[in-house]
This record gives sequence, C-alpha cells and structure tokens, in this order.
Amino acid sequence: MTTADMSPSMGMGLASVPMMAAMMLPSAVPAIARRARERDGALSAPTFAGTYLGVWVLAGLVAVIIYRPPSAAVAGALLIAAGLYELSPLKRECRRRCRERVRSGARFGVYCVGSSLGLMVVLIALDPMSVPLMCAIAAVVLAQKLLPPFCAVDVPLALLIVGLGVAVATT
Repeated sequence: MTTADMSPSMGMGLASVPMMAAMMLPSAVPAIARRARERDGALSAPTFAGTYLGVWVLAGLVAVIIYRPPSAAVAGALLIAAGLYELSPLKRECRRRCRERVRSGARFGVYCVGSSLGLMVVLIALDPMSVPLMCAIAAVVLAQKLLPPFCAVDVPLALLIVGLGVAVATT
C-alpha cells in the first residue's frame, strides 16, 4: 500500500503554496507584533511580514516542484528522517534563532523554515493537502516558537515521528 492509497486527497499543486505560507503565518504573529511595537514598526512590520511569507512561498514552490507522491517505503524513510531532524543540532539552532528578535523578515523566515523543516517533511510524506494535519503541524510550530526547547516534549515528539515512519514503511 502506498501513502497515496491511504489518502484520497494526496497531491500537491500550486494551491498548496499559499496554504503552506498561510499555515505558518500564525506562528509569526508574535514576531510581527514585536516588530510593530518598535520605533519604526508601523512602517516596517508589513515588510517584515511580507518577506517572512515570501520565504515560505519560496519553500512551498520548491516543495511543489520536487514533490512526487511517495511510496510507503519512501514516506516511511521521510518520516524517520524528519523525526531524527527534530533531534538535530541544526533544528535546535534554527529554533533558537527563530525565537530571537531579528530585524529582517526574510532572515526570520529562513530560521523558521529550518526550525520547521522536519514537521514540513511530515506533512509532505503523509498528505500535503490534509487540512487537519496542517492545523496540527501549525499548532506544534507555534508552540515551538513560543516555548523554549523542552526535552520531555521534544524527544517524545521526535520519537513518535520516527515510530510513525517505521509503521508507514512496514505497511
């Protein structure tokens, strides 16, 4: 059974690009609000938000261009890799920087793509057009942006993703 067999909505077209950017916008609201409160914020907050969304639009376009519905084995491997990425030093560094004050929406967006990369791979491996999955991932991304890393939550989440990958790969 392929992952395409598991979900009739499996597919990724250009419509998924603004959806991906939109699902990441709520997690940027605290940074955009911080930017708006700064001295030049009234003028620069929209630019900050626009360049942040621009990074996510580019990430979405890349995903659409390279996307092919994965077999169960490939989806499982992607999930395992995503779970391991959640434990990586690169993820931790991007997450840390994604929580810092930055003046550039583009820089903030790049850090947040790095911080959310594993979770985006989960979405792509399972069903990139699943609204409930998008909402769940957006909630996790928001929590990770607002809360400091916490091993008691982060490690089980990563292991859950790896376990899901093993389950998907062996179906």
